[in-house]
Amino acid sequence: MRVSSIEFTIGAVGKGDLPAAGLPEIAFAGRSNVGKSSLINRLVQRKKLARTSSTPGKTQQLNYYLANEQFYLVDLPGYGFVSGGVGLRSTLGKIVGRYISDRQELRAVLQLIDARRGPTELDLQMIEWLQEAQKPFLLVFTKADKLSRNKLTTQFDRLDSQKSLAGISFVSFSAVDGRGKDDILGWIDDALAGKAV
Repeated sequence: MRVSSIEFTIGAVGKGDLPAAGLPEIAFAGRSNVGKSSLINRLVQRKKLARTSSTPGKTQQLNYYLANEQFYLVDLPGYGFVSGGVGLRSTLGKIVGRYISDRQELRAVLQLIDARRGPTELDLQMIEWLQEAQKPFLLVFTKADKLSRNKLTTQFDRLDSQKSLAGISFVSFSAVDGRGKDDILGWIDDALAGKAV
C-alpha cells in the first residue's frame, strides 16, 4: 500500500463531530508521547502533517486524516498523562472508549507501545479492551532505534516468556530510520480488506 494523498479533515471532540461519510477508519492508540503522530507522519511521508510534541498529552481530540480519498487514519488522544488534569483525562478516556466500542467504521487499531519500556499496566488494559471489543489490532513497538538489536530481541524474548502478549501480532517501528513502515502499511491494507486479525 502507498498513501498518495492525505489531508487533515477534522478534530472531533464528541460523537456529533465524527465524519458521516461511512469510510473505513484505522485508529492509532497508545500512551501520551509514545509516537502516534510521528508514526502517521512517517507512514504518509509528510514531516508535519500530524503535530508532534515533546510534551505529553497534546492530542486532545480524535484527529481525522483522509487518506487516498478512501479511508481515514484517526489519531486518538493518548492515555496516561494529559495536559489539563484528571477531569480532561477522564473525558478523553470516555470519548476513546465509546469510539472503540461503538464506531462501526472502525476497522482496526494500531496499538503503540514504547519499545524501551515494554507494555505498561495501561497498555495491557487497552489490549484487553480491544480484545473484548473484538477489534483487530497490531502492536507497534515504537522508538526501536533507541535500542540495540540485542536489547530489542531481549525485550521481545522477555515478553514472550511472560505470555502476556502470546499470539498477538506485533512489529517494531522507528520514525527515525523507517523500520517497520512497510509491514505496518501492509497490515493496514489487510485491515481495510477485512483480512487483519
